[in-house]
Amino acid sequence: MDYEALKQWIGRTETLEDQATFAPLKALSATLDRDDPAPQTGDAVAPCWQWLYFLPLHPLSGIGADGHPKRGGFLPPVPLPRRMWAGSRMAFHHALRAGSAISRTSRIANVSVKQGRSGVLVFVQVQHEISDARGVAIAEHQDIVYRGMPQPGDSATPQAARTDEQFSRRITPDPVLLFRYSALTFNGHRIHYDRPYATDQESYPGLVVHGPLIATLLIDQLRRAHPRLVVTSYEFKALSPLFDTAPFEVCGRMDSEVATLWARGPEGQLAMQASATVSTISKA
Repeated sequence: MDYEALKQWIGRTETLEDQATFAPLKALSATLDRDDPAPQTGDAVAPCWQWLYFLPLHPLSGIGADGHPKRGGFLPPVPLPRRMWAGSRMAFHHALRAGSAISRTSRIANVSVKQGRSGVLVFVQVQHEISDARGVAIAEHQDIVYRGMPQPGDSATPQAARTDEQFSRRITPDPVLLFRYSALTFNGHRIHYDRPYATDQESYPGLVVHGPLIATLLIDQLRRAHPRLVVTSYEFKALSPLFDTAPFEVCGRMDSEVATLWARGPEGQLAMQASATVSTISKA
C-alpha cells in the first residue's frame, strides 16, 4: 500500500448543493413506522435525517464491483476490499428546515494506517458542514475504516451490551427494511441487499444492517421515548456488525441532559454505542 499517495488526499474538499425536499422525509418516516404528519415547509429535519440529502449520484459506469463508486474520487483509493462507516460525531447548531436550500462542504481531515488483529486498517476521517441561509446547521465528523477480507480465527469475542435500559424497541432487519434504506440514501453497497454477494464475496453470514440505519434507529427511539427533547449533539461508534438473520434491540436511558443509547445484538452483544446531549428548549 502506498501510504504516502493516500496522504495526498488530506485537505481535499468538495461542496454540494441540495434542497431539503419532502419526499425523502415522508419515505423515511414510513420506513421507520412513524406516524408523523406530512412534512410542511419550515418543519425541522430530524437528527440523522440529513443523510437523505447530498446523495452520491455517480453514473453507473463509475460503480465498482461492490456497488460503491470506484476508488479515487473525493475519497482516497484505498486498496482494501471492505469499507465500513465506523462512527460519527455531530453538533446540531440549529435545525435544517424542510423545503430549504442547503449545502454541504466536506473535507478529508486525515488518513491513517494501523495494524489490527485482522491485518492492515486504513482510517479516513471526513469533516462535513451542512449549511442553510442561517449558516452552519450541522457539523459532522465521520470515521470510515477500510480492511481486508477476514481470515480464519480473526473474529474477536464481542463485548456484552448493558441491560439497564429505560426504553427499547425490537427491530427485525428484514431485506425490505435494508433495501428501503439503501434506496433512500442511494447506497449501492451490495452487502445490504445482494445476499449472494454478501455471503460469497465478502464472507458475511447474511445481509449487513447499515451502520447509519442503526444510528438513526437509536436516535429515533430516543425521540419516541422523549418527544419534547431537542438533540444538540450526537455521536455513535459501530462495534459489532448486525445481520438480517435475527432481530436486534435499540435501547437507551436518560441521565440528566445526556442520553446513553446502544444496539444489542441477538446474542446479547454490543453492536453500537451512542450518546446524545439534549435540551428541552428548541434552538430553531
